[in-house]
Amino acid sequence: MRIAFLAAAALLAGCSQSVTDYRQQTPVLQLDQFFAGSGRAYGVLHDWRGRQTLRFTADLCGEWQQGRGDLYEVFYFSDGRVEQRHWQLQQDSQGKVSGTAGDVIGEAAGQLAGNALYWQYVLRIPYDGSTLDVTVKDWLYLIDPQNLINRTTMHKFGIKVAELTLSIQQTDAGADCTDLKRKVAEVAATQGQIL
Repeated sequence: MRIAFLAAAALLAGCSQSVTDYRQQTPVLQLDQFFAGSGRAYGVLHDWRGRQTLRFTADLCGEWQQGRGDLYEVFYFSDGRVEQRHWQLQQDSQGKVSGTAGDVIGEAAGQLAGNALYWQYVLRIPYDGSTLDVTVKDWLYLIDPQNLINRTTMHKFGIKVAELTLSIQQTDAGADCTDLKRKVAEVAATQGQIL
């Protein structure tokens, strides 16, 4: 029995992916290029059973200067909720990525390689009239210069509790973010959140 368990563990370990597996993949993902200007996202959230629980769309807009960026997001959920996030991001010349946001506990950290980004962070989400902190493991894959697929798993106590699939399209790399910044501020004010 012990040998079977060790063999299964070794097999699973051999199947896990590393972001460096994608270093030769193109087009190369650079956050300051893909998340510049306006974008639109479409997503589906599944619970731990794989059952669809929520759908959403999101408007995005990013501004970058010398490897530092602000990414503004407004989410429209199928249950009527509207939420916002303001990421403050940093990307260095070696592809290391870090970020903070109002509903992120501490700092998100990750690594770019080829067409992919893997990063991880703790997200505080609304849950049953209160909040719940979950560990987010985020994989982003650039399909072409304007389209990206995001696959996310959320974990609590090391157990997967939800999975998210998200398609993001860059709509105008030169767009001004003023209107979306205003919308983010309005949504944050109604939620009593600090930007």
